[in-house]
Parts: sequence; C-alpha cells; structure tokens
Amino acid sequence: MQKLSSEAGPIGIFDSGYGGLTILHGIRQLLPQYDFLYLGDNARAPYGPRSFDVVYEFTRQAVVRLFEMGCHLVILGCNTASAKALRTIQQNDLPVLDPTRRVLGIIRPTAEVIGQLTTSRHVGVLATEGTIKSESYTLEIQKLYPDIVVSGVACPFWVPLVEYNEADSPGADYFVKKRIDQLMLLDPIIDAIILGCTHYPLLMPKIVKYVNPGIRIVPQGEYVAESLRNYFLRHPEMEAQCTKNGTVHYLTTENPDKFKESAQLFLHEDVEVKNIILS
Repeated sequence: MQKLSSEAGPIGIFDSGYGGLTILHGIRQLLPQYDFLYLGDNARAPYGPRSFDVVYEFTRQAVVRLFEMGCHLVILGCNTASAKALRTIQQNDLPVLDPTRRVLGIIRPTAEVIGQLTTSRHVGVLATEGTIKSESYTLEIQKLYPDIVVSGVACPFWVPLVEYNEADSPGADYFVKKRIDQLMLLDPIIDAIILGCTHYPLLMPKIVKYVNPGIRIVPQGEYVAESLRNYFLRHPEMEAQCTKNGTVHYLTTENPDKFKESAQLFLHEDVEVKNIILS
C-alpha cells in the first residue's frame, strides 16, 4: 500500500455495484457541500451470494484504494459488505492501515431508527441472501431494542430486476409480491419493513402496491445521511478531514459506459466515470 496523505479529502462511498448510489443520493440531499468519491466494484458484483472471506477481501481492497486516493472516511454503501466485512476491517485492519481513518456501514443507522418506526414491535427485513444469512439486522436491532421481533426474507431476483431495467415491468410484480407474501406469512403483525438492499428503493412502486396499508417501508438513504450528519457533530476532527467543494467523482471496475447507463436509473443525471482495477 502506498503512503497515505494527511491532507483532507473526499468522503469515500463503496458498493459492490450501483445500489450504493441511493445512499450517495440521500447523503448529497442532506450534505451537498461535501466532496464524494464513489467506487463501484461492478465487475465482481453481486456480493450477496459470496462467502464472508471473499466479501471481506474485496471490500478491504476497495477501502485501501479509497484511502490511497485521499479519503479519511469511507462509507460501505452496501448491506452485504456492511454485514460481512465491516467489523473485521474496523477491528483488524484500521489499526494497521491508519488508526485515524474510519469505515462506517449502513446497517447500524437503520437499526437505530427502527425503534421509532414500529408500534407492534414486529419488524421485517427484505434483503439479499448474504445479508439475511448474516443476521446482521437482527443482531443490531436487538442490541438496541431487545423487545423487537425481526423476521427476514431473501429476495434473490430483486437486484437483477433493477439492474436490467425491469423494475417497472409486469414481470417484476410476481417476484415482489412473492417475497412480501412470504415475509407476512412469517409474521402477520409486522408493521415496518426495512429495505435491506440499496437497490430496492427502485422497486418502491411495486413494493407499496403489495404491502398492506399501514405498514411502514424503510429505505436507508435518508437515515444513513442523518446518521452521518450526527456523526460529524460528534467527531469534528473527522469532519475537518472531509473537503467541501460540492463535487462527486465516480469509479467502476466495469465498463465506464455501462456504469453511466445504469447510474442514470439511480440518479437521473449524467455522470462521468473512470475505470479502476482492484487487487
């Protein structure tokens, strides 16, 4: 690893693919003054079905690269990486790489607010197979709210529906309804459902269509953004390490043209993107 600069730099946001763009969008809505560097490991996505060891290694490579590019703070805008890699990176890698730098995930901020969003104290999670198997949401929520019952269902076809621009197609209805029905069969008194994958907000019209009235749908972007703002208030020394010119730069391990096309679905704007190789 190359020597890290002590100069302030952008906030790094990492995702295995495009879903982290919904996290970036939420943060930019609340904190537009900061600079951001988004890195999508699109060539190796999806991370959901991969083992803990592989997700950790890929995520570590991305974090190191973002540190090398000037980021003092990196947000894992990916539920799978947050579930399978965050703790190991925080506990084992940061003390060696640079104890002053920070890596944050997106599961904890959602867990922190869920207690205010449920009355029945029964909560559902719709996510990738990897996130559901990790039980990260259950563990984080019950640390904070031991009385909340958490039920989760994996939605393996939802990410491809979004990435292949099929989120509005009639075929998407079958897959969305099937998983929501499955979740409600597990626990009929759920009154809040966490979308535990950053792609899923793009399926919101279908999700709302098949969820019973009165059930709260909880996408992550706005809650992660609010959590970051509070983090900066508590850690002014880290806030001072984040530059503020209102810029965003994009990197992908895949074809830049493909990234630009897909980013349009998530951001509804044209972006400039550069290719990068992680190893």
